[in-house]
Amino acid sequence: MPDALLTQLLDRVQLLEDKLAITELLAAYGPAIDSGSAEAVARLWTEDGIYDVDTGRMRGHREIIAMVRSQAHQRWITDGCAHLFEPGHIRIDGDTAVATGKSQVVIRDGEDFRVARITANRWEMARVDGQWKVTRRTARMLDGRADARALLAAGVDDSDSSQSR
Repeated sequence: MPDALLTQLLDRVQLLEDKLAITELLAAYGPAIDSGSAEAVARLWTEDGIYDVDTGRMRGHREIIAMVRSQAHQRWITDGCAHLFEPGHIRIDGDTAVATGKSQVVIRDGEDFRVARITANRWEMARVDGQWKVTRRTARMLDGRADARALLAAGVDDSDSSQSR
């Protein structure tokens, strides 16, 4: 097999492995947050990672763990809730990546369930010691705000130079 073809195939396999690892990282968030597994949620982020949601901003594992253990979040868990994510649009550029998508928080309301929030999400990630970790998650409620739409648009803008390899 010519060296160029082998290199191309190895690059394509690496891209597929990276996208799978990122998809698994994103898929782990819902079960971790809904079960109250605070340390598992924090481990998805780098030590100094940022979770920037329209209701507040957390930096680092300690603050993320505190959010999961907070009375407000624990009440959602004990009353019944689910964080639901779409797969997301993933762009990889070497050892950094961005995944853009939407999420819903569904909560129990009596005998029924209702959507409490629908949010635009931008997950910025870095490969750290061979593993993908979140460096920053920006989440904005999709309630007509321009910043939420802009966040989604930036993730699928073809003029962005950080296309998937």
